Amino acid sequence: MTAPVSLAAPSLRRRMASWLYEAFLLFAIGLIAALVFSVAVDMRNAMDARRWLLQGFLVLVFAVYFSYLWSKGQTLPMKTWRIAIVDRHGRRPTQGRALLRYVYCSMWFAAPLAAYAAGRFNLRELAVVAAGWVAFWALLSRFHPQRQFWHDAWAGTRLVDAG
Repeated sequence: MTAPVSLAAPSLRRRMASWLYEAFLLFAIGLIAALVFSVAVDMRNAMDARRWLLQGFLVLVFAVYFSYLWSKGQTLPMKTWRIAIVDRHGRRPTQGRALLRYVYCSMWFAAPLAAYAAGRFNLRELAVVAAGWVAFWALLSRFHPQRQFWHDAWAGTRLVDAG
């Protein structure tokens, strides 16, 4: 990866396009990881009591994926949209900082998961809650002095143009 040209934040449109591409990629990674887990523990039903283990396994797989690739500077969707991740000093983040960013990124899913846990919403309503929350969380970056996502500010990272 070449050094970022500027420490300016990429446009919100590019960041969200990368985010959407990442979601499709994570779906594939999660599908493969779930298949491996299901075969390894002989889990034949999604409502199996071990589904909590599967969910924990997927969180771990995604944590490894993100902390490794972010510490290298980019994921594939970030490369596609010419976005890099750096720390406050413009260097690639450490794996620890990347893992911290992964934890803070859970804010993207906090409201939808809380709505799901409440058990009072149907699938369509949950989709509206999720879409509204993602839009709200993305637009909050407009209130950050450098137009960064707030989870980046908290984790000591920033998204920059990769050039």
